[in-house]
Amino acid sequence: MKKLQIMNRIYQSGALAVVRADTERVLEIASGILKGHVDVMEVSYTNSSAPLAIDALHKKFDERILVGAGTVLDAPTAKDAISHGAAFIYSPIFDKEVAAICNQYQIPYAPGCTSVTEMVEAARFGASFIKVFPYGGIIGPDVISTIKTPLPDLPLLESGSVNGDNITDWLESGVDIVGIGGAFSKGSSDEIAKNAQDIRTKIDNFRQK
Repeated sequence: MKKLQIMNRIYQSGALAVVRADTERVLEIASGILKGHVDVMEVSYTNSSAPLAIDALHKKFDERILVGAGTVLDAPTAKDAISHGAAFIYSPIFDKEVAAICNQYQIPYAPGCTSVTEMVEAARFGASFIKVFPYGGIIGPDVISTIKTPLPDLPLLESGSVNGDNITDWLESGVDIVGIGGAFSKGSSDEIAKNAQDIRTKIDNFRQK
């Protein structure tokens, strides 16, 4: 049930914060998104302090926030993230060994895929969500609706250029989850909270139609 529960929590949120920052700033961002009723975030392993930041998030917020690891490119990094309590793995690429580790530990895996063939292959290897990367942020919402036409059940995640101004367009295109960087990582904690609440309201309003 562990994997299913985590996937459900990600889906219920509908949005997650994509964070590349030092530990102090990660905690500030987490405080902001929680005030805005978004409770999922990934901490990028681009930063060497990512494991410490994940530990600090667990210590300060416990289960109030669901923390995943981002920019995970290989199995050893995935194993390290899981050992620090990462609840999901998020990546710009698809890697079969990372998929195997995530399946072994019942951790949702959201790999970045470029082609439809790669997306379907990732799904066959157990990916929980497919991150459309990098073309989603370049082309816009039309790429989602194009993929969803022949593959309506493919769980797609978009993490490029999503903000409060265009999130409804992304949702209408058929995207299942959005990853948000700028709106959830710039400004003060109160500004982040305001942006998070705006995103939360728009997701809830769309799903209640």
